[in-house]
Amino acid sequence: MNYILFDGPSRNQLLPFTYTRPVAEIRVGILTIREKWETYLQATTTTVTEEYLSEKWPMVEMEVNVMINASFCPTEALAEKIKDLKKNQAIFKDEEVIAFFTEEDQEDIDLSTFEAIEFEDNLITIEHTWDIFSKNAEAIAQDFQLLTKDRDSQPIAKTNNIIAPENIFLEEGAKMEFATLNASSGPIYIGKNAEIMEGSVVRGPLALCDNATLKLATKIYGATTVGPHCKVGGEVNNSVLFGYSNKGHDGFLGNSVLGEWCNLGADTNNSNLKNNYAEVRLWDYETEGFAKTGLQFCGLMMGDHSKCGINTMFNTGTVIGVNANIFGSGFPRNFVPSYSWGGSAGFTTYLTKKAFEVCNVVMSRRAVAFTETDQAILEHVFEETKKFRRE
Repeated sequence: MNYILFDGPSRNQLLPFTYTRPVAEIRVGILTIREKWETYLQATTTTVTEEYLSEKWPMVEMEVNVMINASFCPTEALAEKIKDLKKNQAIFKDEEVIAFFTEEDQEDIDLSTFEAIEFEDNLITIEHTWDIFSKNAEAIAQDFQLLTKDRDSQPIAKTNNIIAPENIFLEEGAKMEFATLNASSGPIYIGKNAEIMEGSVVRGPLALCDNATLKLATKIYGATTVGPHCKVGGEVNNSVLFGYSNKGHDGFLGNSVLGEWCNLGADTNNSNLKNNYAEVRLWDYETEGFAKTGLQFCGLMMGDHSKCGINTMFNTGTVIGVNANIFGSGFPRNFVPSYSWGGSAGFTTYLTKKAFEVCNVVMSRRAVAFTETDQAILEHVFEETKKFRRE
């Protein structure tokens, strides 16, 4: 069967992260949503997404296909139901479609004419940016079970101080000495060639993905995901870094999400709780205003390629777009549009020529090419987000 993941109605609620990726490429737990589906289905997937993203993430359509809403994270039971789908059948959770069977020659698809199969079990759904960190504990636990089932961890060095070792899994090449790990409150997964340096203290759940690093004396509170090739230091609580991003020094990051290729300068801090303990509001790209989250704890949402200088301070519920460069004293405003350059004193436009020079240098340091396709995506984002900048 050919499986195709589509963005679904939540795509705009997941900006700025979906400016530069399909919904399926969002990381929550240990794996991206696509990696979860491909593991459960034991099949590769392709994507229906925005046209400007489709060169990097193309769709492959065959005679018969199953379309899957990428906002839903899979379970074994759901994957089995999807594998059994037949012509004119669709799976729903309440009124939201999860998946449906389609043929290549079907032009207009009217799901109301399909046989509706209701899925009753609970599922993790990623419909808002804050779902990425607020549902991360459950996602780590599910991925941990998926990845470690019937497998043995690499041995844990005796120099480490360990609580609940049965909930800790080290992949091949993982390094860890003189660290304290407490997995009694959730599993701790340490990916291939990842490293936890001496003096670090970790309380699970934690996903330290392949080639990621916790630097000396890092303090991690669950549920946190440090994506592939990320470097993290200081204090982190209930946050997700997608990949290739750095928070390499002291400072606090809490209830936050960083995309790829972000960098937080030394002693950067974010607030995750308002002084009056009120509900946090976040910038909503659809309504172009601040929307309720229902959360008391909510920190920083930072899109791909954004950076901040040393001693930067972010207020509770701050949203940073793609390719923003923030520096200077004081708090920048709670919504910083893509391609903004400046800080609390004001912003100018970060021109693409300058931004792309940085992208090229930063990515080449990790032996990753900044391709013409990447540049075209970021140029599109620059044009699409002009309306948010005060130019």
